[in-house]
Amino acid sequence: MSDRLVPGDTAPDFTLPTDDGGTVTLSDLRGRKVIVYFYPAAMTPGCTKQACDFTDSLDSLKGAGYEVLGISPDSPEKLARFRERDQLTITLLSDPDKAVMRAWGAFGEKKLYGKLVEGVIRSTVVVGEDGTVELAQYNVKATGHVAKLRRDLRLDTA
Repeated sequence: MSDRLVPGDTAPDFTLPTDDGGTVTLSDLRGRKVIVYFYPAAMTPGCTKQACDFTDSLDSLKGAGYEVLGISPDSPEKLARFRERDQLTITLLSDPDKAVMRAWGAFGEKKLYGKLVEGVIRSTVVVGEDGTVELAQYNVKATGHVAKLRRDLRLDTA
């Protein structure tokens, strides 16, 4: 298992394909705050709930200066179907070889229904404008996570 990121670490750079045929490079987003979240599989109930929660919060997150990137091992084609089916407005990235997930500590051993398995660890990392990790959360719950993240970032105190 890769080491998990902690606040103060430099976020590992990446370039990944999007669902619409483009690419996103993390270092191109310097000067902006970025929420990078990792999820196991598009179009599954928990991942759909989480993606819809991020989409529903996207305007207020962007208003607070945050970009949102969702990363899964799914193909760009599957991500495009996911976006269309659920009217998602967040940026969806494909990491089929899981190299970025490993570098960010979001792939490795986890418990699933009481068994130890290797897979995607549902995680969220907030990267500051200078490219350093400000917040790193691992083994997060799909339901309610975005609301908790908003509280942790003090976005619901207005």
